Amino acid sequence: MTWNEFIHMGGYGAYVWSAYGLTAIVLTWNWVSTLLRKREVFKALQRSLKQQENLS
Repeated sequence: MTWNEFIHMGGYGAYVWSAYGLTAIVLTWNWVSTLLRKREVFKALQRSLKQQENLS
């Protein structure tokens, strides 16, 4: 099997590689969005704690 045959995968290479690419994009998006949401939650918690300390 040559490298070119591997890439073309018997004529289905476009479908296979696009599926891998889309999967990688979705997984990356899920990871990044989770990290961004985590930052937002921690900032909101810090603001809430500061407000509670100021009230005491």
